[in-house]
Amino acid sequence: MKQSRITAALLTLALTAASSTAFAQATQWKVDPSHSEAAFGIRHFFTTVAGRFNTMSGSISFDEKDRSKSRVEATIDANSVFTNHEKRDGHLRSEDFFDVAKNPTITFKSTKVVAGEGNDFTIEGDLTMRGITKKVVLDATYLGAMELGNGRAKAGFTATTKLNRKDFNIVWNRTLDNGSVMLADDVTITLNIEADKVVADAAPAAAGK
Repeated sequence: MKQSRITAALLTLALTAASSTAFAQATQWKVDPSHSEAAFGIRHFFTTVAGRFNTMSGSISFDEKDRSKSRVEATIDANSVFTNHEKRDGHLRSEDFFDVAKNPTITFKSTKVVAGEGNDFTIEGDLTMRGITKKVVLDATYLGAMELGNGRAKAGFTATTKLNRKDFNIVWNRTLDNGSVMLADDVTITLNIEADKVVADAAPAAAGK
């Protein structure tokens, strides 16, 4: 009798754990590129010049209850760099900067997500640019989600980080007569992301229909 109770208890615990796992799955999101932005800013002389990349894609596996189970992957088309100045954009695509002929994409893949206060969290991951991969940390915020009906939903995220462009072998600069330089080394990255919930495909139609 005692053995039966132990077996029953173990079975109950196993079923409870399985049930909890089933309902603790992260929600899958796909970046909506037409409503998202990958922007950057760098000091030029005294002011900050801003730019962005017009083409990007990405996926987000987000667990609201356990942020550590979340994952992020993103790909940016380096050739889509835009600073509202055609000549400067051409220079940024050259070997002096992104070298898009040899390195057409910039990629990011998370390796760790750590929950912060409220809706804040940090994303640690590998950023690859110009063929060089470095660890970076993004300070992120979950802005919320909204159901749109028919299983569709939208979610919003923001994230920022600062990196040294020389870490990625982007070293071009110009020394001025007074000994100072035209460009700073630090670059601020800002991501404004709107994402669509990934909806499972409908069951395939029966043969002949």
